[in-house]
Amino acid sequence: MSYVKPAELVTRMVDAGAYKLRLSARDTLIRAFMGAALLTLAAAFAVTVSTNTGQPLLGALLFPVGFVILYLFGFDLLTGVFTLGPLAVLDRRPGASVGAMFRNWGLVFVGNFGGAFMVAVLMAIYFTYGFSAEPSAVGLAIGEIGHGRTVGYADHGAAGMLTLFIRGVLCNWMVSTGVVLSMISDNVVAKIIAMWMPIMLFFYMGFEHSIVNMFLFPSGLLLGADFTIMDYLIWNEIPTVVGNLVGGLLFVALPLYVTHGRPTARRVRAGKRAATPGTQVSAAAEARTGSSATTTADTEREPVSVA
Repeated sequence: MSYVKPAELVTRMVDAGAYKLRLSARDTLIRAFMGAALLTLAAAFAVTVSTNTGQPLLGALLFPVGFVILYLFGFDLLTGVFTLGPLAVLDRRPGASVGAMFRNWGLVFVGNFGGAFMVAVLMAIYFTYGFSAEPSAVGLAIGEIGHGRTVGYADHGAAGMLTLFIRGVLCNWMVSTGVVLSMISDNVVAKIIAMWMPIMLFFYMGFEHSIVNMFLFPSGLLLGADFTIMDYLIWNEIPTVVGNLVGGLLFVALPLYVTHGRPTARRVRAGKRAATPGTQVSAAAEARTGSSATTTADTEREPVSVA
């Protein structure tokens, strides 16, 4: 199995972020819609498995199937672009501005919510025979999740809000790790294994993922759970989004970018060495080992490994 060293991995991350910031609104919305739809179908699957078997670990073990499929298709989640987009801005890639980054985040949020809400409606119909019967055991379990993760936090006041935020941070630490690990190999099996591990961890630990919650909470409301839309927004979705942003940036994007070098800076240094007599050989060797940056993101072609 091929393995991409950290320095080249950072280059791939920046390339991917720059590429995503240049995507059209149509492509961004479609990819975000489908990404959330696949992820939330997997969430419904995992809750079904956990409820029917009484084994939450089994549900967590199987949940990453949705994450793997969506990233192999090149779709997007808000949690992923929270990590990749800022790196393109920091690396000063052409067209990668703060405005472009916020535009991308906004479009991905809208697309993700659309895909997750569609699955919420479809699964609510599925769990109630078209709203003609009481929710099934799985539907009741989803409703209880919505109640416990809104009113349950509110019952603890400021401590509950802090806990919610920290769970959002921890979640995207793991999810963004999965996003980055999807680029650590060019072998499909290796990609799947690498992505699977952190996603299984986050789901079993009950961390808060903003896109999964876009499915769980609307589903709970449609199935008659005892909380309100404002409970959902204030005591889950908004703090979770902020926590996801902090977790992806603080614990994944920035540490890798800072410690393994800045791709643009490495490219400039390599160019200077190549221009100095006697250094051409070392510069060429560095390029062969992958420690200097590629220039894929400076073209209109999609990077080989886009998460």
